Amino acid sequence: VQLVESGGGLVQPGGSLRLSCAASGFTFSSNTMRWYRQAPGQEREWVATITSTGGITYYADSVQGRFTISRDNAKNTTYLQMNSLNPEDTAVYYCNAFRLPHYWGQGTQVTVSS
Repeated sequence: VQLVESGGGLVQPGGSLRLSCAASGFTFSSNTMRWYRQAPGQEREWVATITSTGGITYYADSVQGRFTISRDNAKNTTYLQMNSLNPEDTAVYYCNAFRLPHYWGQGTQVTVSS
């Protein structure tokens, strides 16, 4: 199982980023996928979930209306479009497969700062 997150970076408040998570080693199209984040000194927190077909999505209250989770099963990739970013969104972002909860990628750093 391999999960490779990318797309992070430094962005100004109000800006946008699109994160990607490339998955391999398991049947991606059968798995609900999730995004998490971990800020310095804090617990890892759930951000968003998308079901295997992409038909249903869920979001944490803190990102509802600003973030959009999506997936492309042909590419074994899930995405997180992040808009209206604020400094509280600064964290390392990770993706995770619901049925493989112990597998994590290296994460991608998102820093929101002016």
